[in-house]
Amino acid sequence: MGKNTSTTIPGPRAALAAILCTALGFFAAPVMSQDAAMQKAATERSGKAVVESVCVKCHGTGLKGAPRIGDGKAWSKRSAQGLTSLTEHALKGIRNMPAHGGNMSLTDLEIARAVTYMVNRSGGHWIEPVSHGDLVAERSGEAIVREQCYKCHETGKDGAPRIGDRDAWIPRMRQGPDYLVRSAIKGHGGMPSRGGLANATDGEIRSAILYMFNPGRAAVVAGPDRAVTSAAPAKP
Repeated sequence: MGKNTSTTIPGPRAALAAILCTALGFFAAPVMSQDAAMQKAATERSGKAVVESVCVKCHGTGLKGAPRIGDGKAWSKRSAQGLTSLTEHALKGIRNMPAHGGNMSLTDLEIARAVTYMVNRSGGHWIEPVSHGDLVAERSGEAIVREQCYKCHETGKDGAPRIGDRDAWIPRMRQGPDYLVRSAIKGHGGMPSRGGLANATDGEIRSAILYMFNPGRAAVVAGPDRAVTSAAPAKP
């Protein structure tokens, strides 16, 4: 007899198993990719290690106008720009500092960590980014208000417009939100630069301003663990 060349048709269970294996493989791929990204971030150097091997050459002594590590006055002006802005300057290069601090092998995350380390050694209180996601994830306007802005804008301290008080916010909004964003970044009256939250990005500040202008009809954020009803409910 000749060889049996007929093709075996898989039964329902075998077919279902094949489909499940394919589906599981499809969903596992992003997880593996995420794990790989986390492992990569874990192997990247800390801010201290990068500073000691690269940045200290100029920032240790203030060479060529570089802000010296430990000089609170020099760093306070720069830290007011926020981590995103300072990291971008270091990546692109600024004034006498070449791109990536002269070491192109440094990753964006390593540079951000180094910037954070130098700011903290000079009087700052920043949190060193753990992953690449920390560099791009922006907080909502409500989150920024909940963390910082409520301290003055809840009660109108030192003339700050109260959260949700349209009558106080509308005259300030007449020149557009961009004007208010620039004012908040630079500091105005009794409000320090970036509202005292140095690591707030420009986009986060804009979102916080828009939130305070119109937080909605529900509760106005008054602090991390509490909320109060707005004295001036938002108008339609």
